[in-house]
Amino acid sequence: NTSECEKYACCPLPPYLEDSGCVVEEDDNGGRPLRDVCFHLLKLYSDRSYELDQLLDPRSVTSDPLDFRLSWHLWEVLRALNFSHLSQQSWGVLNTSYAAQLESEGLWEWAVFVMLHEPDTQ
Repeated sequence: NTSECEKYACCPLPPYLEDSGCVVEEDDNGGRPLRDVCFHLLKLYSDRSYELDQLLDPRSVTSDPLDFRLSWHLWEVLRALNFSHLSQQSWGVLNTSYAAQLESEGLWEWAVFVMLHEPDTQ
């Protein structure tokens, strides 16, 4: 119940932005503020229909927007816990992005393993 000028705590920013003060980083897609992955997990715990795209955004963990390691593994854990409200398109982007990342590192066997999780068998 405080006004905008009387904030007493910083926003839950990702770890790489923690020392930047109370600056709110704006997301390029839709103007949503960037938040820490732990914040998104707490929101998902309190609301099982919370949007998974924000949670699985690599920028909620790392400053590299093309590092999908944690995002892909987190999605697999969430899927095992019966969370299924990620769009097929977002799921496909997550799979192909992580597979491309693995392939660029020379880990093509693991890239194939990731692509075996592709929802669209075509």
